[in-house]
Amino acid sequence: MPLTTPEVARMQSHIQQWEAAADDRSLFLRCYLAMTNNMLAAIEAEEFHDPLWINELVRHFAGYYFVALEAYERHPAAAPAVWQSAHAATGDPDVTPLQKILLGINAHINFDLVLTLVDLLRPEWDTLSPDQRTARYADHCRVNAVIGRTIDSVQATILEPAMPLMALMDRLLGPVDELLISRLISRWRETVWRHALTLLATDDVTTQAEVLIRMEQEALAVGAFIYRADT
Repeated sequence: MPLTTPEVARMQSHIQQWEAAADDRSLFLRCYLAMTNNMLAAIEAEEFHDPLWINELVRHFAGYYFVALEAYERHPAAAPAVWQSAHAATGDPDVTPLQKILLGINAHINFDLVLTLVDLLRPEWDTLSPDQRTARYADHCRVNAVIGRTIDSVQATILEPAMPLMALMDRLLGPVDELLISRLISRWRETVWRHALTLLATDDVTTQAEVLIRMEQEALAVGAFIYRADT
């Protein structure tokens, strides 16, 4: 089974550099690394209909993160707008660690994941049978279970040290807070799948551009809501 070890190593390298520099971009990337490791474990455990396809999706998805990061580091305005906002927020002391993580998740799921799915599905979509398309969607949905398993460990190892109040909330609410975040992300991913299908349904460049603009505007609106949540 091919693994995404180059991407994992790259994440680890950035995390080490950013933590040494007290750069809060490490918060989201630590979360993303935990999710990536859990996805690799799920692939090896054969939790998906097509582990090879999911492995390629994980690799390609990470590529979008690094492309946006490289663009931002060259010149912030060169990065997608939703990533400009997410990266800029990490330097704002008034934005909580939870917000910083959610802003990264929003950019990567509500923007990058749509592009990733279209890249992988477009070359094969017309040749897939209805059952095969259903299997692709089922594997997309199975990722939600991995996200659910990841959220609790992220809260314990990343958020609670950075936000001591989160530990108290966890004791008071039990699994409720993790469940709410898991359901939120699952809803985002359902919307992402619908956007991908819309893009796959047309070859018209103008229509595709309109969908992409609307998709980015929706992601920016979600990011603005997250950013304002505690202000």
